[in-house]
Amino acid sequence: MDPTINFDSADKPRARIEPQSRQNLPRERALTPETGTGSIKALKIAITIIWLLPVVSGFARTDPEPRVLERVVPLPVALDRAFQFRKVKIYFLSDTAPGQTAGADQQLAATGKGGKLSSTAPSTKSTTVQEASLRFERQYRLFGAVTKLDQHQRFGDYFDFFWRAGRPATVTVRFEYRQEKLHAHIQAQETFYGNARGSHKTEFKVVGDDYFDDGRIIAWRCLLVVDGQVAAETHSYLWE
Repeated sequence: MDPTINFDSADKPRARIEPQSRQNLPRERALTPETGTGSIKALKIAITIIWLLPVVSGFARTDPEPRVLERVVPLPVALDRAFQFRKVKIYFLSDTAPGQTAGADQQLAATGKGGKLSSTAPSTKSTTVQEASLRFERQYRLFGAVTKLDQHQRFGDYFDFFWRAGRPATVTVRFEYRQEKLHAHIQAQETFYGNARGSHKTEFKVVGDDYFDDGRIIAWRCLLVVDGQVAAETHSYLWE
């Protein structure tokens, strides 16, 4: 009496009980050391980007553009020690590039009798450093001006005012000036700062057609206006 043999069940594939290979595991369970390293690198990159955002925004920030006043109205004066000018930088960008003739004239003026340098003449080293700084300033102002028209719009007078606000306030920086062909006529430009505190730099310029038509600036003054009153002032020697 042999047991009955079921040939149908014998033909079916039998289930395997050995461990499945790594490739057959579901995707969410197939965690490898390479995957963990990639996640750490991505996290580091994200943290670096977040850390650099304030720095990039600081470099991208631009100062407000000055506006030209149609009418210059005198303002009352109420000086405040919390607001002061620290330094003024003036540069004139001429349409004639400095050549060798100007250098020869300076050298000739610095020599005394017999071709010897006088005791009051500046040293060669200081003169070289000054000429190099002037050449750099000219290249900086003309950077990006490729055509003659672009360069024409850069020529003129540049004024950089460095000032400080000791307390938060709404400050208007006003630049008043006279040009040589307009004589006593006063023009003005203003730059507005909504919440100013600490050190600032404000640039004004009279360039391009304004410079070629009306000439160079012969007298000027700059004001820090707070609450409609002049809190600080600096001016040129010829300003009355």
